Order: sequence, then structure tokens, then C-alpha cells
Amino acid sequence: MLCWGLPVFSISLAPRAPFKEERLNLRNIPFSVENKWRLRAMMTLFFGSGFAAPFFIVRHQLLKK
Repeated sequence: MLCWGLPVFSISLAPRAPFKEERLNLRNIPFSVENKWRLRAMMTLFFGSGFAAPFFIVRHQLLKK
């Protein structure tokens, strides 16, 4: 009721073609996506190590004397 004077922004998206797996180009990525469990483990290690590194660095500095 109070926002009648506000402009309304709408986004119009271009129509997309239906998803087809053969259109995916998975040959130029540096890792395999065939085994989803291995991919999940590798992504967890990659992102987890980046997240945990600052905590280990601070811990190391606090314990160092």
C-alpha cells in the first residue's frame, strides 16, 4: 500500500534452449567429474584447506614463543 509510488523493475530473460548434456564441454577442466564422490572429496579438500589455513596460521603464531 505504501509502495505504490516506487518504480517496479522487472527482468526479462531471453528464452534458453533446453539443457542437453552433450552440449557441455567438460574436456578442458583440470579435474575429472566422472566420479561424483571423488569430485566431492577433492572440492572439500580444496575449499576446506583455504578456509582452515588462516586458523592454523593464527594458532601457530599464538603457540610460538
